[in-house]
Amino acid sequence: MLTAPQFSPDALDSVRARIAIAARQAGRDPRDVRLLAVSKQQPAVLVRAAAVAGQLDFGENYVHEGVAKMTALADDRLTWHFIGRLQSNKTREVAAHFQWVHTVDRERIAARLSDQRPHHAPPLQVLLQVKLADEAGKGGVAPSGLQALAAAVATLPRLQLRGLMCLPPPAADVAAQRVPFRRLRELRDVLNARGHHLDTLSMGMSDDLEAAVLEGATIVRIGTAIFGRRA
Repeated sequence: MLTAPQFSPDALDSVRARIAIAARQAGRDPRDVRLLAVSKQQPAVLVRAAAVAGQLDFGENYVHEGVAKMTALADDRLTWHFIGRLQSNKTREVAAHFQWVHTVDRERIAARLSDQRPHHAPPLQVLLQVKLADEAGKGGVAPSGLQALAAAVATLPRLQLRGLMCLPPPAADVAAQRVPFRRLRELRDVLNARGHHLDTLSMGMSDDLEAAVLEGATIVRIGTAIFGRRA
């Protein structure tokens, strides 16, 4: 049976401890890994409780739900990341309200975000979602198309291209989990060798964050381990 949504500061501390252990194992500073709390389908009251406990980055998959929480909380300390699949008819709201977008996978979507980003706002921080496995229903640019997309996005005036994101299929153990994360890091390194300055890898969730951190994740997207399973 699925439990009702909940939040405990102890759960947040446990996730932070997992990140720290994995980072130290990799010879990294735990402060270089940003914890993104996936708050989709969680009530605003739980987001507020997490913010009180010191969590300031939140990820939303659904535009209207995310904007409603931003309005309800009205907390300028919080940074909001859009991590859902982005449709053309939602780009205006995303460009207007979010600070980060993790799921850019088409030049047309990127161009709309740039055109619709308010000029009084700082550039929208964007990641390119890379599709590392052939899974129906998942977005992402194929590795073969990544270089061209990165080059196009880098020219858009209201966006700042920060890095790459992936959402690989589940794997049985840490060794298997590390494979796609390593591939994403290698793709980032190739782009940087060709003149980009990408500093962000958004990868790893509740069940595989250790593997992601070991392979260089700078953002891990954690929902269940913080809030429990959604009812």
